[in-house]
Amino acid sequence: MKLSSKGRYAVMALADLAKFDPNEPVSLRDISLRQGISLVYLEQLFLKLKKNKIVKSIRGNKGGYILNRNASEIKISDVFIAVEEKVKTVGCEKHSKKGCNGKSSKCITHNLWDELEVYINNFFEKKKLSDLINTKNSRI
Repeated sequence: MKLSSKGRYAVMALADLAKFDPNEPVSLRDISLRQGISLVYLEQLFLKLKKNKIVKSIRGNKGGYILNRNASEIKISDVFIAVEEKVKTVGCEKHSKKGCNGKSSKCITHNLWDELEVYINNFFEKKKLSDLINTKNSRI
């Protein structure tokens, strides 16, 4: 299964941001320190999140970022799309004539992995950012 750090780190950073007052900006430096994510990397991710209207930047002395909408309205799948993350469990393109193994047919387990990919993506479609911050076990 392919899931790079982009999606994981973006979700971690947004969950951290969502823990605070929605009207008070949070600096990327603070998120970086709390979550152990490189500040430079966070800056790159937040440019994409801002472009996709998931966050807003607030300028000034006490500037930073706030969520652009309520955490209960932000799907984890929206975050993945914003940072160009895809969950893939098959090695081939779904609609390609070429199979997973480079041959003209799909591999023998293709349907299993394809079904898992659909299941995982549906899971992220149903999960909201608020689900991550409303659990008793969250450790932000």
